[in-house]
Amino acid sequence: MKDYALTIIAKLQISKPPHDVYEAIADPEKMKNYFIAASTGLMEEAKHLSWRFPEFDMDVPVRVGKMERHSYISYYWDNADKELLVEMTLEHRDSNATLVTVTEKGMDNNEAGIKWLKSNTEGWANFLACLKAYLEYGINLRKGAFDFMRQEVAG
Repeated sequence: MKDYALTIIAKLQISKPPHDVYEAIADPEKMKNYFIAASTGLMEEAKHLSWRFPEFDMDVPVRVGKMERHSYISYYWDNADKELLVEMTLEHRDSNATLVTVTEKGMDNNEAGIKWLKSNTEGWANFLACLKAYLEYGINLRKGAFDFMRQEVAG
């Protein structure tokens, strides 16, 4: 078996224009409605942020990479002392919809990498579903959804 870095790719179409989707991802006040509990600031190129998630009592360091208004967002975050790249592309579709593609890459093809692949693939699918529910219907699907994880970490 060839040794290579693992990559996650998740996609979902959202019935909103790229501008709305971009702002919902870059603005922490909007992100609080479907993804994070808190952020130390807006996503802007080269900015270092700290995100807190509602189900975990820890801060996650985020280093913002390249940002292209209404079409592309990238950032790096740590996973087990390894910095991973997350890229989000926003592609305009018919009927003012946006195809959102999330790519996360960088884990080694080993047991830890495969565990990450499974967990974060589920996570990005959930992220996209929560983003869609928030933007299209004003619903926060994440609220309370992962409270069991907080109990598992504490127990």
